[in-house]
Amino acid sequence: MDVDTRLLRYFVAVADEGNLTRAAHRLFVTQPALTKQIKHLETLMGAQLFVRSRAGMALTEPGRALALRAPALLAALDDAARETRTAASQVTRVLRVGFLASAANEATARIVKAFTDRRPGWRVGMRQANWSDPSAGLADGEVDVALLRLPFPGQDRMRVEALATEPRWVALPSTHPLAGRDQISFRELWDEPFVAARSETGSWRDYWLAIDARDGHQVRIGAVTDQPDEWLNAIANGYGIALAPASAARFYARPGVAYRPVTGVSPTRIGVAWTPSADADPVVHDFVRCCLNS
Repeated sequence: MDVDTRLLRYFVAVADEGNLTRAAHRLFVTQPALTKQIKHLETLMGAQLFVRSRAGMALTEPGRALALRAPALLAALDDAARETRTAASQVTRVLRVGFLASAANEATARIVKAFTDRRPGWRVGMRQANWSDPSAGLADGEVDVALLRLPFPGQDRMRVEALATEPRWVALPSTHPLAGRDQISFRELWDEPFVAARSETGSWRDYWLAIDARDGHQVRIGAVTDQPDEWLNAIANGYGIALAPASAARFYARPGVAYRPVTGVSPTRIGVAWTPSADADPVVHDFVRCCLNS
């Protein structure tokens, strides 16, 4: 019997969380998709793994047996994959760096230069991720280190160093009645439709909708996008507005979109993140040092 390791990861997440909604947010998948995959795993195993109730997801006896073995199995596979990728990096001398949107803003080029100066013969392979993956490939082991917006889902399971802080502004159609203002209170935007990330990004989506600054006021979603170009088009076409880092006014300036300062929301931070398994990797640590010194 062949069991996809992805199914085991889904199983472990549900077992750890005891709740489908939290597990779905952790995995960046929808709850219906997660439910379907758990049922598929149960079919493959020929056993019910969870008892479902209003209280959550409780492991059955077969489920507990699998829960004892699955984490160690996945950890061994992850270790083997990491060792293989590390060996490949040593051969190719390429450090894979994931990033979202503008990465570390103007500091990105300085970081890359400082790293290549420190590590002659190495180069940085920058890999841009869609917003549906706020960890920019770090959680799935697709990159060695990542330049990210903090906070991001799963941050507590990573090593993270904050690099910079900047205000959150609002991006809105240039024809919007508030576009002529020098500054806008977030409360004035509560009833506006917002352009949002996909729902499976969970707390990432909530942060950029500023759910915590709405006093329980229901958010309106005008469009859902996954990358900067779609996001800009949705705003310019009047489907909604969106919170954005202040630097977006420099990196994503375009006709039809205006950026204005917003009061009443917390600032955003840029950080560098890596997995605990890379703690002993001197190449990753050199990159982190370059981030902190640039």
